[in-house]
Amino acid sequence: MGGWAIAVHGGAGVDPNLPLERQEQAKVLLTRCLNIGISALRSSLPAIDVVELVVRELESDPLFNSGRGSALTEKGTVEMEASIMDGHGRRCGAVSGVTTVKSPVSLARLVMEKSPHSYLAFSGAEELRPPTGGVEMVDNEYFITEENVGMLQLAKEANTILFDYRIPTVGFDKCSAVVENPLQMNGLPISVYAPETVGCVVVDGEGRCAAATSTGGLMNKMSGRIGDSPLIGAGTYACEVCGVSCTGEGEAIIRGTLAREVAAVMEYKGLGLQEAVDYVVKERLDQGKAGLIAVSRNGEVAYGFNCIGMFRGCATQDGFMEVGIWE
Repeated sequence: MGGWAIAVHGGAGVDPNLPLERQEQAKVLLTRCLNIGISALRSSLPAIDVVELVVRELESDPLFNSGRGSALTEKGTVEMEASIMDGHGRRCGAVSGVTTVKSPVSLARLVMEKSPHSYLAFSGAEELRPPTGGVEMVDNEYFITEENVGMLQLAKEANTILFDYRIPTVGFDKCSAVVENPLQMNGLPISVYAPETVGCVVVDGEGRCAAATSTGGLMNKMSGRIGDSPLIGAGTYACEVCGVSCTGEGEAIIRGTLAREVAAVMEYKGLGLQEAVDYVVKERLDQGKAGLIAVSRNGEVAYGFNCIGMFRGCATQDGFMEVGIWE
């Protein structure tokens, strides 16, 4: 075994004109979360504990689209989703439609460990209350930021799902709210694509892999829409071989079962980790835009994306550490 490794992401697809101040804020947050994970791994915490710890931290910061700062539905509310998977035994838990649980990833872990199920949604997920506690409740307003309220208004004026609320698309006029030659998702116009998910993958010193992913989804999404993030095998997957967390155009990630495909080509084609990531990004996304992070049981770390950038960071036991946005 090659020791522990960790990777985090804050979404794939970044405006090349994103202000430098915003870029630095993102790098500081990713570095902080990486260091939390590194400390936990040095303390011999299991991989499953580390991915939950890191994603909880990402959910608590409004910079990315998960937990506080989540994108708003067409009704102006927040419906969050998350999943977690322990490659040791392939145990998993997932939640969707969460509106008052402060940390959706921790609720997903409770589904995995304290319920007979793998996936709970909406009121069923919210009502999961083990006697030991473990979930903090807050009002839906806690998750809503002034910036996202403004972006929802823009999306409504344009009559579109804002897939990236930081980038005006070609021909997108905020005044007339006209979209010419828009990109499409399932045949419907969307704005240009961007960061909308957070995730973490870890292999610990024992070679155990784990993955977790959390998101608020799409700005102006239909109430009840579920993306790839809580879907095991699509947005999140972990097994004996690797751990994977995806980000990007959820509908395309779902169609390509992206996270599971990385493990599958490693298992069945014998590809190495980076080779598997590159293959899946190139061959399984069709016209979709996305990215992913991955670790292997051998202590390797890898990432890939087919868009302009991905907020990401990674570190390994041998001292390598990197935080970046662009190619």
